Amino acid sequence: MANLALENINKVYENGFHAVHDLTLDVEDGEFLVLVGPSGCGKSTALRMVAGLESISSGTLSINDRVVNDVHPKDRDIAMVFQNYALYPHMTVAENIGFALKLKRTPKAEIEERVNEAARMLELEEWLHRKPGQLSGGQRQRVAMGRAIVRRPAVFLMDEPLSNLDAKLRVQMRADVAKLQRNLGVTTMYVTHDQVEAMTMGDRVAVMRKGILQQVAPPQVLYDTPGNLFVAAFIGSPAMNLFTADVVEEGGTVFIDGASGRIRLSEQAVAAHPALKAHVGRTIAVGIRPENLYDPAERAGHPEDQRLSGTVELCEALGSDLVVHFSVPGTKVDVEDVREGTTDETSVALAGSGIVPVVARFGPRSKVALGEVVPIAVDTERMHFFDMSTRAAIWT
Repeated sequence: MANLALENINKVYENGFHAVHDLTLDVEDGEFLVLVGPSGCGKSTALRMVAGLESISSGTLSINDRVVNDVHPKDRDIAMVFQNYALYPHMTVAENIGFALKLKRTPKAEIEERVNEAARMLELEEWLHRKPGQLSGGQRQRVAMGRAIVRRPAVFLMDEPLSNLDAKLRVQMRADVAKLQRNLGVTTMYVTHDQVEAMTMGDRVAVMRKGILQQVAPPQVLYDTPGNLFVAAFIGSPAMNLFTADVVEEGGTVFIDGASGRIRLSEQAVAAHPALKAHVGRTIAVGIRPENLYDPAERAGHPEDQRLSGTVELCEALGSDLVVHFSVPGTKVDVEDVREGTTDETSVALAGSGIVPVVARFGPRSKVALGEVVPIAVDTERMHFFDMSTRAAIWT
Protein backbone atom coordinates (compact mmCIF):
# COMPACT_ATOMS: atom_id res chain seq x y z
CA MET A 1 0.00 0.00 0.00
CA ALA A 2 1.21 3.52 -0.69
CA ASN A 3 0.42 7.18 -0.92
CA LEU A 4 1.55 9.26 -3.85
CA ALA A 5 2.39 12.97 -3.69
CA LEU A 6 3.13 15.36 -6.54
CA GLU A 7 4.25 18.80 -5.34
CA ASN A 8 4.65 21.68 -7.82
CA ILE A 9 5.62 19.27 -10.61
CA ASN A 10 6.67 20.91 -13.90
CA LYS A 11 7.66 19.47 -17.25
CA VAL A 12 9.41 21.74 -19.75
CA TYR A 13 10.84 20.18 -22.90
CA GLU A 14 14.06 21.27 -24.61
CA ASN A 15 12.09 23.20 -27.24
CA GLY A 16 10.58 25.30 -24.46
CA PHE A 17 7.13 23.67 -24.47
CA HIS A 18 5.71 23.74 -20.93
CA ALA A 19 3.63 20.55 -20.79
CA VAL A 20 2.75 20.48 -17.07
CA HIS A 21 2.50 23.55 -14.81
CA ASP A 22 2.99 23.33 -11.02
CA LEU A 23 0.93 20.16 -10.64
CA THR A 24 0.18 19.40 -7.00
CA LEU A 25 -1.80 16.25 -6.19
CA ASP A 26 -2.03 13.88 -3.25
CA VAL A 27 -3.29 10.37 -3.94
CA GLU A 28 -4.25 8.60 -0.73
CA ASP A 29 -3.44 5.01 0.15
CA GLY A 30 -5.79 2.76 -1.85
CA GLU A 31 -7.42 5.65 -3.73
CA PHE A 32 -8.44 5.50 -7.40
CA LEU A 33 -7.59 8.92 -8.88
CA VAL A 34 -8.46 9.68 -12.51
CA LEU A 35 -6.70 12.36 -14.58
CA VAL A 36 -8.97 13.57 -17.36
CA GLY A 37 -8.82 16.23 -20.04
CA PRO A 38 -8.54 16.75 -23.82
CA SER A 39 -5.51 15.70 -25.88
CA GLY A 40 -2.39 17.68 -25.08
CA CYS A 41 -3.57 18.71 -21.60
CA GLY A 42 -0.57 17.05 -19.90
CA LYS A 43 -2.32 14.13 -18.22
CA SER A 44 -0.24 11.36 -19.85
CA THR A 45 2.95 13.39 -19.36
CA ALA A 46 2.14 13.63 -15.64
CA LEU A 47 1.58 9.87 -15.46
CA ARG A 48 4.85 9.17 -17.28
CA MET A 49 6.73 11.39 -14.83
CA VAL A 50 5.29 9.33 -11.96
CA ALA A 51 6.39 6.18 -13.80
CA GLY A 52 9.89 7.56 -14.40
CA LEU A 53 9.48 7.44 -18.17
CA GLU A 54 9.75 11.25 -18.34
CA SER A 55 12.15 13.36 -16.33
CA ILE A 56 10.78 15.98 -13.93
CA SER A 57 11.89 19.53 -14.74
CA SER A 58 11.12 20.80 -11.23
CA GLY A 59 9.04 19.84 -8.23
CA THR A 60 8.96 16.81 -5.93
CA LEU A 61 7.47 13.35 -6.51
CA SER A 62 7.09 11.10 -3.47
CA ILE A 63 5.87 7.53 -3.00
CA ASN A 64 5.26 6.59 0.63
CA ASP A 65 7.01 9.81 1.70
CA ARG A 66 10.15 8.80 -0.22
CA VAL A 67 11.31 11.27 -2.87
CA VAL A 68 11.71 9.32 -6.12
CA ASN A 69 12.56 12.04 -8.66
CA ASP A 70 15.86 10.37 -9.52
CA VAL A 71 14.91 6.77 -8.73
CA HIS A 72 14.98 4.34 -11.70
CA PRO A 73 11.50 3.23 -12.87
CA LYS A 74 12.08 -0.40 -11.88
CA ASP A 75 12.90 0.68 -8.33
CA ARG A 76 9.76 2.78 -7.77
CA ASP A 77 7.53 -0.20 -6.92
CA ILE A 78 4.95 0.68 -9.58
CA ALA A 79 3.22 -1.26 -12.34
CA MET A 80 1.94 0.39 -15.51
CA VAL A 81 -0.83 -0.71 -17.88
CA PHE A 82 -0.54 0.78 -21.36
CA GLN A 83 -3.08 1.63 -24.04
CA ASN A 84 -1.63 -0.87 -26.53
CA TYR A 85 -1.36 -3.80 -24.05
CA ALA A 86 2.38 -4.35 -24.91
CA LEU A 87 2.08 -8.16 -24.78
CA TYR A 88 4.70 -10.54 -26.16
CA PRO A 89 3.01 -12.30 -29.11
CA HIS A 90 5.22 -15.42 -28.92
CA MET A 91 4.43 -16.08 -25.25
CA THR A 92 1.34 -17.70 -23.76
CA VAL A 93 -0.99 -15.77 -21.50
CA ALA A 94 0.59 -17.40 -18.44
CA GLU A 95 4.09 -16.50 -19.65
CA ASN A 96 3.07 -12.91 -20.34
CA ILE A 97 1.52 -12.49 -16.91
CA GLY A 98 4.48 -13.99 -15.10
CA PHE A 99 7.27 -12.48 -17.20
CA ALA A 100 8.22 -9.70 -14.76
CA LEU A 101 8.45 -12.23 -11.94
CA LYS A 102 10.68 -14.44 -14.07
CA LEU A 103 13.05 -11.52 -14.66
CA LYS A 104 13.26 -11.02 -10.89
CA ARG A 105 14.21 -14.73 -10.57
CA THR A 106 11.13 -15.44 -8.47
CA PRO A 107 10.85 -19.18 -7.65
CA LYS A 108 8.90 -21.09 -10.27
CA ALA A 109 6.29 -22.36 -7.81
CA GLU A 110 5.58 -18.80 -6.59
CA ILE A 111 5.27 -17.55 -10.17
CA GLU A 112 2.72 -20.24 -10.94
CA GLU A 113 0.77 -19.46 -7.77
CA ARG A 114 0.64 -15.71 -8.49
CA VAL A 115 -0.24 -16.21 -12.16
CA ASN A 116 -3.10 -18.55 -11.26
CA GLU A 117 -4.34 -16.11 -8.61
CA ALA A 118 -4.39 -13.24 -11.13
CA ALA A 119 -6.04 -15.46 -13.74
CA ARG A 120 -8.85 -16.30 -11.30
CA MET A 121 -9.43 -12.62 -10.55
CA LEU A 122 -9.56 -11.77 -14.25
CA GLU A 123 -11.43 -14.89 -15.44
CA LEU A 124 -8.52 -15.93 -17.65
CA GLU A 125 -7.97 -19.44 -16.31
CA GLU A 126 -9.13 -21.25 -19.46
CA TRP A 127 -6.94 -18.99 -21.66
CA LEU A 128 -3.61 -19.40 -19.87
CA HIS A 129 -2.13 -21.57 -22.62
CA ARG A 130 -3.32 -19.37 -25.51
CA LYS A 131 -1.22 -16.78 -27.33
CA PRO A 132 -2.32 -13.09 -27.38
CA GLY A 133 -3.24 -13.35 -31.07
CA GLN A 134 -5.93 -15.87 -30.15
CA LEU A 135 -7.63 -13.51 -27.70
CA SER A 136 -10.20 -10.73 -28.03
CA GLY A 137 -9.27 -7.13 -27.27
CA GLY A 138 -10.91 -7.34 -23.86
CA GLN A 139 -9.07 -10.54 -22.99
CA ARG A 140 -5.73 -9.02 -24.05
CA GLN A 141 -6.42 -6.06 -21.80
CA ARG A 142 -7.11 -8.45 -18.93
CA VAL A 143 -3.75 -10.11 -19.56
CA ALA A 144 -2.06 -6.69 -19.36
CA MET A 145 -3.86 -6.11 -16.06
CA GLY A 146 -2.77 -9.53 -14.82
CA ARG A 147 0.86 -8.72 -15.57
CA ALA A 148 0.55 -5.67 -13.31
CA ILE A 149 -1.33 -7.51 -10.55
CA VAL A 150 1.21 -10.31 -10.09
CA ARG A 151 3.94 -7.79 -9.27
CA ARG A 152 1.94 -6.66 -6.20
CA PRO A 153 3.13 -3.07 -6.63
CA ALA A 154 2.59 -0.14 -4.32
CA VAL A 155 1.02 1.90 -7.14
CA PHE A 156 -0.87 1.10 -10.36
CA LEU A 157 -0.52 3.52 -13.28
CA MET A 158 -2.96 3.15 -16.18
CA ASP A 159 -2.66 5.15 -19.41
CA GLU A 160 -5.97 5.01 -21.35
CA PRO A 161 -6.10 1.19 -21.04
CA LEU A 162 -9.61 0.87 -22.50
CA SER A 163 -9.37 3.23 -25.47
CA ASN A 164 -8.77 0.44 -28.02
CA LEU A 165 -11.93 -1.46 -27.07
CA ASP A 166 -15.34 -1.16 -28.69
CA ALA A 167 -18.03 0.86 -26.89
CA LYS A 168 -19.91 -2.07 -25.33
CA LEU A 169 -16.76 -3.77 -24.09
CA ARG A 170 -15.45 -0.51 -22.64
CA VAL A 171 -18.55 -0.22 -20.46
CA GLN A 172 -18.02 -3.74 -19.12
CA MET A 173 -14.26 -3.34 -18.69
CA ARG A 174 -14.46 -0.05 -16.81
CA ALA A 175 -16.77 -1.74 -14.28
CA ASP A 176 -14.37 -4.69 -14.04
CA VAL A 177 -11.30 -2.46 -13.59
CA ALA A 178 -12.98 -0.38 -10.89
CA LYS A 179 -14.14 -3.51 -9.04
CA LEU A 180 -10.69 -5.08 -9.30
CA GLN A 181 -9.02 -1.95 -7.94
CA ARG A 182 -11.40 -1.88 -4.97
CA ASN A 183 -10.76 -5.54 -4.23
CA LEU A 184 -6.98 -5.14 -4.42
CA GLY A 185 -6.92 -1.79 -2.62
CA VAL A 186 -3.89 -0.62 -4.61
CA THR A 187 -3.30 3.11 -4.98
CA THR A 188 -4.11 3.88 -8.63
CA MET A 189 -3.61 6.80 -11.00
CA TYR A 190 -5.64 6.39 -14.20
CA VAL A 191 -5.50 8.59 -17.30
CA THR A 192 -8.35 8.99 -19.79
CA HIS A 193 -9.79 11.60 -22.17
CA ASP A 194 -13.29 10.13 -21.68
CA GLN A 195 -15.14 12.10 -19.01
CA VAL A 196 -17.83 9.39 -18.64
CA GLU A 197 -15.08 6.87 -17.90
CA ALA A 198 -13.56 9.25 -15.37
CA MET A 199 -16.86 9.92 -13.62
CA THR A 200 -17.85 6.26 -13.32
CA MET A 201 -14.49 4.92 -12.13
CA GLY A 202 -12.67 7.42 -9.95
CA ASP A 203 -12.90 8.05 -6.21
CA ARG A 204 -11.73 11.51 -7.22
CA VAL A 205 -11.29 13.10 -10.64
CA ALA A 206 -8.61 15.65 -11.54
CA VAL A 207 -9.50 17.77 -14.58
CA MET A 208 -6.58 19.20 -16.57
CA ARG A 209 -6.39 21.76 -19.36
CA LYS A 210 -3.25 22.97 -21.15
CA GLY A 211 -1.00 21.49 -18.47
CA ILE A 212 -2.83 23.14 -15.59
CA LEU A 213 -4.94 21.38 -12.97
CA GLN A 214 -8.43 22.92 -13.09
CA GLN A 215 -10.20 21.11 -10.26
CA VAL A 216 -9.91 17.87 -8.31
CA ALA A 217 -12.89 16.44 -6.42
CA PRO A 218 -15.17 13.39 -6.15
CA PRO A 219 -17.18 12.89 -9.37
CA GLN A 220 -20.51 14.14 -7.99
CA VAL A 221 -18.90 17.27 -6.54
CA LEU A 222 -17.35 18.06 -9.93
CA TYR A 223 -20.73 17.60 -11.57
CA ASP A 224 -22.73 19.60 -9.03
CA THR A 225 -20.23 22.39 -8.31
CA PRO A 226 -17.79 22.87 -11.21
CA GLY A 227 -15.15 25.41 -10.25
CA ASN A 228 -14.92 27.14 -13.61
CA LEU A 229 -16.35 27.28 -17.11
CA PHE A 230 -14.00 24.67 -18.51
CA VAL A 231 -14.92 22.05 -15.91
CA ALA A 232 -18.61 22.90 -16.29
CA ALA A 233 -18.48 22.38 -20.04
CA PHE A 234 -16.23 19.31 -19.94
CA ILE A 235 -18.01 17.28 -17.26
CA GLY A 236 -21.44 15.93 -18.18
CA SER A 237 -23.05 14.19 -21.14
CA PRO A 238 -24.90 15.81 -22.81
CA ALA A 239 -22.83 18.86 -21.93
CA MET A 240 -24.05 21.74 -19.81
CA ASN A 241 -25.91 24.46 -21.74
CA LEU A 242 -24.02 27.76 -21.50
CA PHE A 243 -25.06 31.26 -22.55
CA THR A 244 -24.40 34.85 -21.52
CA ALA A 245 -26.87 36.97 -19.56
CA ASP A 246 -27.06 40.27 -17.69
CA VAL A 247 -27.77 40.20 -13.96
CA VAL A 248 -30.67 42.53 -13.12
CA GLU A 249 -32.24 43.38 -9.74
CA GLU A 250 -35.68 44.96 -9.40
CA GLY A 251 -37.48 45.43 -6.10
CA GLY A 252 -35.19 42.96 -4.35
CA THR A 253 -35.80 40.26 -6.98
CA VAL A 254 -32.87 39.06 -9.10
CA PHE A 255 -33.30 38.22 -12.78
CA ILE A 256 -30.99 37.06 -15.53
CA ASP A 257 -31.65 38.70 -18.85
CA GLY A 258 -30.22 36.66 -21.70
CA ALA A 259 -31.29 33.62 -23.73
CA SER A 260 -34.85 34.19 -25.02
CA GLY A 261 -35.64 36.83 -22.40
CA ARG A 262 -35.71 37.47 -18.66
CA ILE A 263 -35.76 34.68 -16.07
CA ARG A 264 -36.57 35.28 -12.41
CA LEU A 265 -34.25 33.52 -10.00
CA SER A 266 -35.81 31.87 -6.99
CA GLU A 267 -34.84 33.07 -3.51
CA GLN A 268 -33.11 29.73 -2.96
CA ALA A 269 -31.01 30.18 -6.11
CA VAL A 270 -29.85 33.64 -5.00
CA ALA A 271 -29.16 32.41 -1.46
CA ALA A 272 -26.97 29.62 -2.82
CA HIS A 273 -24.93 32.14 -4.82
CA PRO A 274 -24.68 35.23 -2.56
CA ALA A 275 -21.86 36.69 -4.69
CA LEU A 276 -24.32 36.95 -7.57
CA LYS A 277 -25.65 40.26 -6.22
CA ALA A 278 -22.20 41.78 -6.65
CA HIS A 279 -22.59 41.08 -10.38
CA VAL A 280 -25.82 43.10 -10.79
CA GLY A 281 -25.46 45.20 -13.91
CA ARG A 282 -22.78 42.92 -15.32
CA THR A 283 -22.77 40.19 -17.96
CA ILE A 284 -22.07 36.69 -16.69
CA ALA A 285 -22.09 33.15 -18.09
CA VAL A 286 -25.07 31.03 -17.10
CA GLY A 287 -25.10 27.23 -17.16
CA ILE A 288 -27.96 24.76 -16.90
CA ARG A 289 -27.74 21.00 -17.30
CA PRO A 290 -30.15 19.21 -19.71
CA GLU A 291 -31.86 17.31 -16.89
CA ASN A 292 -32.77 20.61 -15.18
CA LEU A 293 -34.82 21.78 -18.16
CA TYR A 294 -38.39 20.46 -18.40
CA ASP A 295 -41.47 20.36 -20.56
CA PRO A 296 -43.89 22.73 -18.75
CA ALA A 297 -46.77 20.43 -19.75
CA GLU A 298 -45.23 17.81 -17.46
CA ARG A 299 -44.63 20.21 -14.55
CA ALA A 300 -47.92 21.69 -13.48
CA GLY A 301 -47.70 25.09 -11.85
CA HIS A 302 -44.17 25.91 -12.99
CA PRO A 303 -43.86 29.76 -12.96
CA GLU A 304 -44.03 31.37 -16.38
CA ASP A 305 -41.26 33.83 -15.45
CA GLN A 306 -38.82 30.91 -15.07
CA ARG A 307 -38.89 29.70 -18.66
CA LEU A 308 -36.90 29.83 -21.86
CA SER A 309 -38.43 29.66 -25.31
CA GLY A 310 -36.86 27.70 -28.15
CA THR A 311 -37.41 26.12 -31.55
CA VAL A 312 -37.27 22.32 -31.62
CA GLU A 313 -34.45 21.24 -33.96
CA LEU A 314 -34.10 17.54 -33.12
CA CYS A 315 -35.71 14.92 -30.87
CA GLU A 316 -33.85 11.81 -29.71
CA ALA A 317 -36.14 9.20 -28.16
CA LEU A 318 -34.07 7.11 -25.73
CA GLY A 319 -36.95 5.25 -24.11
CA SER A 320 -36.31 6.53 -20.58
CA ASP A 321 -36.39 10.15 -21.72
CA LEU A 322 -36.57 12.39 -24.78
CA VAL A 323 -33.45 14.43 -25.54
CA VAL A 324 -34.64 17.59 -27.28
CA HIS A 325 -32.32 19.98 -29.12
CA PHE A 326 -33.49 23.60 -29.35
CA SER A 327 -32.25 26.79 -30.92
CA VAL A 328 -32.74 29.69 -28.51
CA PRO A 329 -32.07 33.39 -29.17
CA GLY A 330 -29.00 34.57 -27.26
CA THR A 331 -25.23 34.47 -27.12
CA LYS A 332 -23.39 31.18 -26.68
CA VAL A 333 -20.37 31.05 -24.37
CA ASP A 334 -17.24 29.98 -26.22
CA VAL A 335 -15.25 27.44 -24.20
CA GLU A 336 -12.31 26.35 -26.34
CA ASP A 337 -10.86 22.80 -26.54
CA VAL A 338 -13.56 21.35 -24.28
CA ARG A 339 -14.38 18.10 -26.04
CA GLU A 340 -11.56 16.32 -27.82
CA GLY A 341 -12.33 15.66 -31.48
CA THR A 342 -15.89 17.00 -31.27
CA THR A 343 -15.75 20.36 -33.06
CA ASP A 344 -19.40 21.16 -33.71
CA GLU A 345 -19.59 23.35 -36.82
CA THR A 346 -23.34 23.77 -36.38
CA SER A 347 -22.88 25.19 -32.88
CA VAL A 348 -20.17 27.56 -34.11
CA ALA A 349 -22.45 28.84 -36.87
CA LEU A 350 -25.40 29.23 -34.49
CA ALA A 351 -23.26 31.16 -32.02
CA GLY A 352 -22.27 33.58 -34.74
CA SER A 353 -25.91 34.23 -35.67
CA GLY A 354 -27.06 35.04 -32.11
CA ILE A 355 -28.56 31.60 -31.49
CA VAL A 356 -27.72 29.32 -28.56
CA PRO A 357 -28.03 25.54 -29.02
CA VAL A 358 -29.82 24.17 -25.94
CA VAL A 359 -30.31 20.50 -25.03
CA ALA A 360 -33.02 19.34 -22.61
CA ARG A 361 -34.05 15.98 -21.19
CA PHE A 362 -37.84 15.84 -21.39
CA GLY A 363 -40.05 13.00 -20.25
CA PRO A 364 -40.41 10.15 -22.76
CA ARG A 365 -44.04 11.07 -23.52
CA SER A 366 -43.48 14.75 -24.22
CA LYS A 367 -45.47 15.91 -27.28
CA VAL A 368 -43.04 18.51 -28.68
CA ALA A 369 -42.68 18.48 -32.46
CA LEU A 370 -39.92 19.46 -34.87
CA GLY A 371 -39.98 23.12 -35.86
CA GLU A 372 -42.34 24.03 -33.02
CA VAL A 373 -41.53 27.00 -30.77
CA VAL A 374 -42.14 25.80 -27.22
CA PRO A 375 -41.56 26.99 -23.64
CA ILE A 376 -38.83 25.29 -21.60
CA ALA A 377 -39.21 25.24 -17.82
CA VAL A 378 -35.99 26.07 -15.93
CA ASP A 379 -35.05 24.86 -12.45
CA THR A 380 -33.27 28.06 -11.40
CA GLU A 381 -32.01 26.45 -8.19
CA ARG A 382 -29.89 24.18 -10.37
CA MET A 383 -28.40 26.98 -12.45
CA HIS A 384 -24.66 27.70 -12.50
CA PHE A 385 -23.12 31.16 -12.78
CA PHE A 386 -19.62 32.15 -13.90
CA ASP A 387 -17.64 35.38 -13.98
CA MET A 388 -16.87 36.26 -17.60
CA SER A 389 -13.45 37.77 -16.82
CA THR A 390 -12.05 35.08 -14.51
CA ARG A 391 -14.29 32.22 -15.81
CA ALA A 392 -14.57 31.09 -12.18
CA ALA A 393 -17.83 29.92 -10.64
CA ILE A 394 -19.81 32.55 -8.72
CA TRP A 395 -20.62 31.34 -5.21
CA THR A 396 -19.75 33.36 -2.11
